[in-house]
Amino acid sequence: MRFVIAPDSYKGSLSSREVGAVMAAAIRREIPHAEIDVFPMADGGEGTVEALVGACGGRSEEVAVHGPLEPGASALIGVIELDGEPVYVIETANICGLPMIPADRRDPYAATSRGLGEAIAHALDRGARRLIVGLGGSAVNDGGMGMLAALGARFADRDGRLLEGRGGDLLRVAAVDWSGLDARLAACAITAASDVTSPLTGPSGASRVFGPQKGATPEQAAELDEAMHAYAALLERPGGPSAGGAEANSSDANGLRLSEQPGAGAAGGLGFALLRLGARIESGAEVAARAAGLKAKIAGADWVLTGEGRTDAQTLSGKLPFRVAEWAAAEGVPAILISGGLGPDIDPLYETFAAVFPIVGRPSTLDECLAEAEDNLARTARNVARLIKTKT
Repeated sequence: MRFVIAPDSYKGSLSSREVGAVMAAAIRREIPHAEIDVFPMADGGEGTVEALVGACGGRSEEVAVHGPLEPGASALIGVIELDGEPVYVIETANICGLPMIPADRRDPYAATSRGLGEAIAHALDRGARRLIVGLGGSAVNDGGMGMLAALGARFADRDGRLLEGRGGDLLRVAAVDWSGLDARLAACAITAASDVTSPLTGPSGASRVFGPQKGATPEQAAELDEAMHAYAALLERPGGPSAGGAEANSSDANGLRLSEQPGAGAAGGLGFALLRLGARIESGAEVAARAAGLKAKIAGADWVLTGEGRTDAQTLSGKLPFRVAEWAAAEGVPAILISGGLGPDIDPLYETFAAVFPIVGRPSTLDECLAEAEDNLARTARNVARLIKTKT
């Protein structure tokens, strides 16, 4: 019997690699001769570097970067091989991520994406010609200004004073000078991996939807959204070099401006800034699956197991487990979802998954759920394996 295990992380408790290992051990306990392929997955958020490095047999290296609020942070970037050439994998979540800031210090006006630009510059120093940048889990709402500033763009207010590139600088920026932008970007192809399809501004944009989780009040979110709109107009003016060897267009083939394109609002507007550099935004799940060769393995499987920290109706909007189940359905392979917890309105999931299991078996506090996640997952996966064994 052949199993493919392709989970996301259980955020706050288990990485996708750990989830996969626990599931695999539980299956082997009940079905010792099972053939099991484990693919730790990520959708561009937390765990993207670990998942891609693990799936592709790559390596990681530590770099010093500016953190979301202040200097002195360090982050892992990955190096994998795709199509016979090295690809550098950079993860926003471990450079300027939300878990890096205590809840009582989260401030969208102070947070910056500068560290991401420093990590990109590090990859360029190593000769990078291809980058994958994961955009999930950020603490920033600066429109990518910090990243661009670290890469040599110069932003100034109306009096000509240079701006660092923090979220609050969106309210003051009046000019951008691209002349100092790192010229090596012109020869570098950038893929932005994200499961967010929001535009940059408006009711479903970066500031209004994601600003509150980064510390913004409703009034601040509205103010930042208005400032982001003006910032977008500034960056969409003609001129300025971009990645990929050609000047970036301010709109796509359908006439959508960069700020309107799906994913422009990812990571507090980092999606927009990367689009301005000529990047291509792709589904993080698709990027990970392609790098790992997951779809080919699913085609030869009898069962697919996937998982995530919490499942609700939003899972069907394109989160990683849903994408895995779609790929399984295309091959006629049943997919089972084992989730850290279940939210409301999950009935539609049964049209996609053969079964949906929560791992929590008794009333528990959040701290207990996090502490007991491995044991709870092992027990649930073992029960799933016993059911499968009984029917074969």
